[in-house]
Amino acid sequence: MKPPPFAYHAPSSLNEALQLLGRLENARVLAGGQSLMPMLNMRFAQPDHVVDINGITDLAYIRREGMMLEIGALTRQRDIEFSPLIAEACPLLREAILQVGHRQTRNRGTLGGSLCHLDPAAEMAAVAAIYGAELVIAGPQGQRTAAFAEFALDYMTTCLAPEEMLVAVRYPLWPAESGYCFIEYARRHGDFAIVSAGVLLRADASGRISQASLALGGVGAVPLKLDAIAAELIGKAGSPAVFATMAEACGDIDAMEDALITATYRRQLAKTLLRRALETAYARATGQPLPRHAQHRAA
Repeated sequence: MKPPPFAYHAPSSLNEALQLLGRLENARVLAGGQSLMPMLNMRFAQPDHVVDINGITDLAYIRREGMMLEIGALTRQRDIEFSPLIAEACPLLREAILQVGHRQTRNRGTLGGSLCHLDPAAEMAAVAAIYGAELVIAGPQGQRTAAFAEFALDYMTTCLAPEEMLVAVRYPLWPAESGYCFIEYARRHGDFAIVSAGVLLRADASGRISQASLALGGVGAVPLKLDAIAAELIGKAGSPAVFATMAEACGDIDAMEDALITATYRRQLAKTLLRRALETAYARATGQPLPRHAQHRAA
């Protein structure tokens, strides 16, 4: 299949890109192209203009300032995968990035492109929800920031105005002793996840959970932050029974369904994956042996 006709633009600076977006009607930004190009070829997207930002090299970086990790929107997923800084400071992000597509897609795919596309199954969106990431947005009036909860409005819909562009993502870091896990179920490795579950938590010396953040991907139009379950975990000593009870609450979520996957199936997957993610994150936080279902991923 071939894309519809469009005018191609290749700005070399952020200012030039913003000027183009400000004056062009029906324009789309091209970053890694791993989502946009198939949509163009299948004519799900039919822009009059494509603004290719790959020449804006200033938007590709990974840096840490104190307990804040900032990643440029044009940073390739492959660079995130192999970054020692990510592995040390934000291991949940690295665990999630390993489940994004295949090596070829990660070579080209970008962090910002994934977040702006906002597919319900996107791993990067779920991680942003778990961390409560802050997104840096550039527009004609300068830069503004938006919490991820404000950024992700609905199915493949963000708060970006037509003349705006995502330029960076900031992740508030958790202490090094925090436990983490990101797990998903797909029919084949690299396929779109049917459901994913991500967990960050901390435990005190007695094994009681002192902080937790949980989210599900693939069950709704945007990642589902499980704040009520996280609050219930505080003060509890982790155990398989406790985590199984917490995960049962996923049986009440309003899950989406499509021609292939029912809402009931998604809810059942959510319960299983969240329980496993909680067990793995708690084991990592407390230094206990990983549960059997997580050992092959850690090998």
